[in-house]
Amino acid sequence: MPKAIKKKSAHKKEVDTEIQVKDSFEGMKKVFEQRQKSLVSYGLVALSAAIVIGGIAVYRFSANDKARQLEYDAYKAYYNIYQKTPLAGQDKAQKALELFQQAYEKKKSPRVLLFIADAYAEMAKYDEALKTLDEFTQRFVREEALIPLAYQKMVVLQLKKGSRDEALKTLDRISAAPGDMLKDFALIQKARMLEQDGKKDEAIVKYKELAAKYPQSPYVEEAKTKSGEKKAG
Repeated sequence: MPKAIKKKSAHKKEVDTEIQVKDSFEGMKKVFEQRQKSLVSYGLVALSAAIVIGGIAVYRFSANDKARQLEYDAYKAYYNIYQKTPLAGQDKAQKALELFQQAYEKKKSPRVLLFIADAYAEMAKYDEALKTLDEFTQRFVREEALIPLAYQKMVVLQLKKGSRDEALKTLDRISAAPGDMLKDFALIQKARMLEQDGKKDEAIVKYKELAAKYPQSPYVEEAKTKSGEKKAG
């Protein structure tokens, strides 16, 4: 029974998507019908202009709709849901990557670019992932809510590559970004790295700063334990 409900739900989502697309095209059709009524009085010049403008409008709508469909298909592949033939590992990541790239070509979406980086990372293509994230931080500099997330992903990849100096520079960028988003991550990561380098006193300063500034942080228990404010259990 649960399987049948799941299939029905998946089918319903696909039907809803198709209905939305059809409704949008119907809306475009009505616009063109209204324009057509005015063409008689405005003559051939207006006709030419309407054809050009209408063609651009249809292209933009179609491109955006195609981008949404590709993005939806990419999410399904990335999370391995509603797939007739589920894939795993690098095959899954490769399929999702291709779909995300196609969607991004149609529409430059910041969230899609982040998923492209994630797909590269899952395939252990760290240089490509870092290049993609660097593009993100330059192209979408105004996405203040997402920039720190991109930097966090960069730190993880840089540490995997053993690029500690680059990771520290990226952590400084998180610390310098507006707001408090992921500032606790920057502090805990810096503290861990200082501790690994044998700089225990400097690490404790970071741990205490985290505990004081971000009491709701998921890292606060570690920070309190490492700084001596809480005994390890």
